[in-house]
Amino acid sequence: MSLFVQYCEELRVESLRRNIRVRVLSTETARIPMAVKVGLQKLEHDTQHCAGGLQMNICLSYGSRGEIVNACRDLAVDCVAGNLKPEQITEDTFQKRLLTEHCGDVDVLIRTSGEIRISNYLLWQLAYSEMFFLSKNWPELEKYDLLEVIRNYAKGRNRRYGK
Repeated sequence: MSLFVQYCEELRVESLRRNIRVRVLSTETARIPMAVKVGLQKLEHDTQHCAGGLQMNICLSYGSRGEIVNACRDLAVDCVAGNLKPEQITEDTFQKRLLTEHCGDVDVLIRTSGEIRISNYLLWQLAYSEMFFLSKNWPELEKYDLLEVIRNYAKGRNRRYGK
């Protein structure tokens, strides 16, 4: 966590310079130390006007199961309050309650470290993603590795999105 405190200001300055909007996606904000929260809140606040097309999402103290439960609770509250009927709940209304409602589904997931699992990460959003599992650890990745994933993604994929 001390790395976030150390690099938050540097990331904020660089994001502003490059016109990148930064968002923090968290399902357990109570677990984040106050010094980290303050830095991340400043980072989010100061970059909220950035509209350069590029967004950076930082998943910190995040769990996809928690995200899904929170979205269900939010929908249930609206139903109990009479603002929504259960039959009005669709995939779209559900997705709008997720932390990632601003960016849509994931096209490509690159999982490093040789692990072949998604580890409670973006479970809903990864439903139709193409997944690539690399044996290298994150710091070891090189440009070639990314180019290889892009080539494989572009080559012969028939994306049907469940249809």
